[in-house]
Amino acid sequence: MEFDTIAAISTAMGEGAIAIVRVSGDEAVEKVSRIFRGKDLTQVPTHTIHYGHIIEPDTGRVIEEVMVSILRAPRTFTREDVVEINCHGGLVSVNKVLQLVVSQGVRLAEPGEFTKRAFLNGRIDLSQAEAVMDLIRAKTDRAMNVAINQMEGRLSRLIQRLRQELLETLAHVEVNIDYPEYDDVEEMTHSVLIEKAVHVRDEIKKLLETSKQGKILREGIATVIVGRPNVGKSSLLNSLVQEKKAIVTDIAGTTRDVIEEYVNVRGVPLRLIDTAGIRETADVVEKIGVERSREMMQKADLILLVLNYNEPLTEEDEALFAAVSGRDMIVIVNKTDLPEQIQMERVRELAGNAKIITTSLIEDEGIDELERAIADLFFEGSIEASDLTYVSNARHIGLLAQADMTISDAIDAIYSGVPIDMVQIDLTRTWEILGEITGDTVHESLIDQLFSQFCLGK
Repeated sequence: MEFDTIAAISTAMGEGAIAIVRVSGDEAVEKVSRIFRGKDLTQVPTHTIHYGHIIEPDTGRVIEEVMVSILRAPRTFTREDVVEINCHGGLVSVNKVLQLVVSQGVRLAEPGEFTKRAFLNGRIDLSQAEAVMDLIRAKTDRAMNVAINQMEGRLSRLIQRLRQELLETLAHVEVNIDYPEYDDVEEMTHSVLIEKAVHVRDEIKKLLETSKQGKILREGIATVIVGRPNVGKSSLLNSLVQEKKAIVTDIAGTTRDVIEEYVNVRGVPLRLIDTAGIRETADVVEKIGVERSREMMQKADLILLVLNYNEPLTEEDEALFAAVSGRDMIVIVNKTDLPEQIQMERVRELAGNAKIITTSLIEDEGIDELERAIADLFFEGSIEASDLTYVSNARHIGLLAQADMTISDAIDAIYSGVPIDMVQIDLTRTWEILGEITGDTVHESLIDQLFSQFCLGK
């Protein structure tokens, strides 16, 4: 497959030691050599790096001092010739180099186009391509490890094995349909079909069981801190983030708006949201903040409900318990450094099965227990299993759920005595759905949509 030559800045924009302009395509080496003063790049060996200068070809004026890497196909990320121009980091210099490359007839790359070419040229499959962006966006070590495993093809190999099993089963079905008169053809009985189909379904269900944890690692847990004003919500945010992100005062209603921050809690990525204290108020600005707090509560994956150890429970506290009933929740009774005024027996009654943590945030007490409770709530200690293949991508999870449904329909049909050629339809559909995960049976429009979400230069 042949493409035109493309270029983009592959490093983050801004001041830095090094910036890289990446060029890929059949004419990459020849085009860059026109603006490079140093060795003849068209004659140097592959996988070598060369010192020189980027110049204006018309005037010979030096624009940048660079190191240029030459990578010849097919041993490159895109399986095309790739040139990487390493120049000084900075907005002006790197953009000037890119402009000179483009002036030689090279097209600016679209978002994700380098990875898209790696996929289209057979270097990686679609699930591995998506893992590239997951790796870039990883917020914890665990999320990074999941992405690396997927990039290395762990999920791909499992999906391909399941598709091969289905293909072999379908082949046996075809033989029995087309050549029923031959006695030496293995009879594809209903019991054999069930055995194969049940095995594939069990493997799909195993993957779906990891999807909640995988999705958490990839996207983080939307965690909302709620409570009445001045119970310590902003102090809790600052303690978890280990930085003073929120203003903390003794004045009720200090937090007027929603404050968001990502934080890594024992390998669990939290999208931590500090909300305005929920109470009845005549202040127009505070009232807007309270309404936004209520909206965020409905969207949250985890509620951290904060109470004041030094005050009796109020109707507002009880209303908050009612509002988050049935949700994943941890109750935090804060300010234990002050005399007890709260009715703990009533708190336990309202909390039900939810974990209750006592803290004194001003003295940094209870945070370790809270972090442990968050990790246990979502990962139950099993996330460390290195032999598991985690599914973290929402598209993959949706496709696996569809495959589970169609393979289950096939199994139900077999038990009901439906003719084998009818069962074949559901088995074939399952095979096709699994192929959409790796890109073997995916439509071109979906490929374009997926890669458009990538960053430029990747």
